[in-house]
Amino acid sequence: MTTLTPEQYQQKMQRRKEVQAQRVAQASKQKGLVIVNTGNGKGKTTASLGMVLRSLGHGYRVAIVQFIKGAWEPAEKAAFQHWTIATDGQPPQLEFYAMGEGFTWETQDRERDIAKAKEAWAKSLEFILNPDFRLVLLDEVNVALKLGYLDIQEILAGLEQKPADTHLILTGRGAPTALIERADLVTEMTLVKHPFQEQGIKAQPGIEF
Repeated sequence: MTTLTPEQYQQKMQRRKEVQAQRVAQASKQKGLVIVNTGNGKGKTTASLGMVLRSLGHGYRVAIVQFIKGAWEPAEKAAFQHWTIATDGQPPQLEFYAMGEGFTWETQDRERDIAKAKEAWAKSLEFILNPDFRLVLLDEVNVALKLGYLDIQEILAGLEQKPADTHLILTGRGAPTALIERADLVTEMTLVKHPFQEQGIKAQPGIEF
């Protein structure tokens, strides 16, 4: 690798700065995004909750609907408890609904799982259509779609009804092709190693839940 002199390095960084400034100047549009976090790797919900925290920091109202989780009290709900309380006559900044009943191998009742998924989607649609909410997170909805609990065309039709400035995040492995094609931003988490598979290490608080 060629070693640059301090002057050469400065010139290189200056050129990079100019190129980046030009790209930023050209990116003048603003719109509410449809964001999909999918893939077999960890971090789909965690990345989404980072955006939730960022939006809350900006003072925006946010809604979270969890489709599969719900049989247990998720730790993230406790962490966000501060924002779920109404203050000074104002509605809570965060609405949080964990509406699933756990993994499919635990529930073992397909019809009930379908009913819960549809109930979660109906609640999600309330938030999607409400312009007061700047960000709506549909956690694990991709799993419900993959398992056939929800109809992708119905979901896509619902996404098209969102206000122009509203951001939507849909998480879970196995996101359908039609959803990926519709989305503005898609991230696929790739599994490289996992302690459960490689070493038999069980799920641990603060890491998996």
